[in-house]
Amino acid sequence: MNRSFHLRCTGALLVSAMLTMAATAAAAAAEKQYTITAPDGVQLAVQESGNPAGPAIIFIHGLLGSRLNWEQQTTASRLQRYRLITYDMRGHGLSGKPEDAESYRDGRRYADDLAAVIKASHATRPVLVGWSLGGVVMSNYLSAYSDKDIGALVYVDGVIELNAQLITAQPEVYAGMASSDLKTHLDAVRTFVSLCFNTQPDQATFERLLANAAMASWPMTKATPTMTVESVQSLPKVQVPLLALYGGKDTLVQTMPTLARLKALAPRARTIVYDNAGHAPFLEEAQRFNRDLATFVDAVPEAR
Repeated sequence: MNRSFHLRCTGALLVSAMLTMAATAAAAAAEKQYTITAPDGVQLAVQESGNPAGPAIIFIHGLLGSRLNWEQQTTASRLQRYRLITYDMRGHGLSGKPEDAESYRDGRRYADDLAAVIKASHATRPVLVGWSLGGVVMSNYLSAYSDKDIGALVYVDGVIELNAQLITAQPEVYAGMASSDLKTHLDAVRTFVSLCFNTQPDQATFERLLANAAMASWPMTKATPTMTVESVQSLPKVQVPLLALYGGKDTLVQTMPTLARLKALAPRARTIVYDNAGHAPFLEEAQRFNRDLATFVDAVPEAR
């Protein structure tokens, strides 16, 4: 091999490696974590990454989740030009876990939590992305605060209403999750996490999500099925862009009936179905999801 060519190649590789290390260090430095206090005193863990000056996206996880659900988004190179904000909902992750059921049954409290995150982060007309139970949080937020302070909404396999027509019956799973028997509870939690996917994640990811789910509050898990949901009151009034992105093989939320109900309440909503994804398309088809999310956000006037 020509020595000059070899040196040039080696130099190029070193430069590439240094740039990669610098980019990784910059991303790590840009990430910050802080705690805010909800109106009822619950401490909420908030995290930020991406471009602090970019358009803001607030991600809201689902039942038994946390910020870890969104790692394929917060670490994606395609999304680093946005300001990426995640938080652990009450009863989840590193946020406070009240013992009383009313702290979780009253959906307004979740709405107030989201409003507190928006205010504390100083996010200007953020795009809200809510997965599963996160869809309920967004609907309750809209009912309490309207859409005047947000730029757009993305329902990701979001729950529109807690009723048997829209939620797939999994009686043994939900009863087990509410059980006070440790083995019964943990076995049901494992089944629930597995049901989130049509294509199961790798073992390390699954185990992390399972451990994450096991951290969730038991009083919260028991109270959630009776949580108040304000979709009927809020969705017909939405004026900002709304995207509904669902997996076609969701085994927890009934996709087509849910989308029909959403369209009935918000006729202007745009819908996308990933035919082969389950309840978590943002994990099962992360690259496609990130591309679709970026395309949608870039079309929002306030996010440009």
